[in-house]
Amino acid sequence: MTASTTLRRKLGATGPDVFPIALGCMGMSGVYGATDDAESIATIHAAIDAGINVIDTGDFYGMGHNEMLIGRALHFQREQMLLSVKFGAQRGPDGSWMGFDARPAAVKTALAYSLKRLDVDHVDIYRPARLDPNVPIEDTIGAIAEMVQAGYVRYIGLSEVGPETIRRAAQVHPIVDLQIEYALISRSPETKIFPVLDELGIAATTYGTLSRGLLSGSQTAAPGDYRAHLPRFKGDNLTNNQRLAANLKEVAASKGITPVQLAIAWALAKQPFIIPVVGARTRAQLTESLGALEVNLTADEIAALEAAVPAEAVAGTRYDPTQMRNLDSEK
Repeated sequence: MTASTTLRRKLGATGPDVFPIALGCMGMSGVYGATDDAESIATIHAAIDAGINVIDTGDFYGMGHNEMLIGRALHFQREQMLLSVKFGAQRGPDGSWMGFDARPAAVKTALAYSLKRLDVDHVDIYRPARLDPNVPIEDTIGAIAEMVQAGYVRYIGLSEVGPETIRRAAQVHPIVDLQIEYALISRSPETKIFPVLDELGIAATTYGTLSRGLLSGSQTAAPGDYRAHLPRFKGDNLTNNQRLAANLKEVAASKGITPVQLAIAWALAKQPFIIPVVGARTRAQLTESLGALEVNLTADEIAALEAAVPAEAVAGTRYDPTQMRNLDSEK
């Protein structure tokens, strides 16, 4: 499968044409347990070979490890990829989370360090990972817009913000995409957020299509796997949610595909402006995910799948209560 044989999607009205699936690299820096840098780099190279041209990272993934890893992987193939970088999360040496900083000076400082770690002269899409409650979004986007003018950034994106913030940001500078969690069992963006994206010509680069492995049956036994702290992976919630995953598996088996492929194909079928960000950590996972591009779902099949795996049946929120309260996208 190559980019020439796969129908591309538009990264917003003002952005470039992109492969219908993006590669998310967070999992390559330890958040789900031990990782293998050699396999991670091989996976990135396999993604490029398959035609994927958007790679997503955050400067706080692995305390910079993720960006340095991507820098190594793309050393000779920089021009083939669009680098999407999130910034703003503040972390301590022990890995603790200490809030968010999206002041204009912090924006530019974070970008300077990302350029160095990635070993590039510009990033393609730059976005605050969350809304800083202490900084008007206009100030944050304005600072990134200055970096666009200076040639250090090509496009501006957003992450986990709601309709009002999206509109305010778009008045400062064109926004190409919103990164937000979206899955069969995480469908809240459909109500208020997706209509605004459609109206303003903004794409959705959706993450968590497999609900962090919940829908694919992934286990959380690995040391350091942060999913063990998420409400959906705890106690009775997990037992309930595993029943939903079993329903997905049953529907997938009836079509001769895997739950992973069905979940991704569902997201692709929902809106033409959706580009799922797939967090494949290995070449095998990547190959399986790419198989979703061969799956065509009818409206009736989508309805039947949503009835078998109803979003309202999921137990637990997608983040812990404190994070949920702070998410602008949930307000």
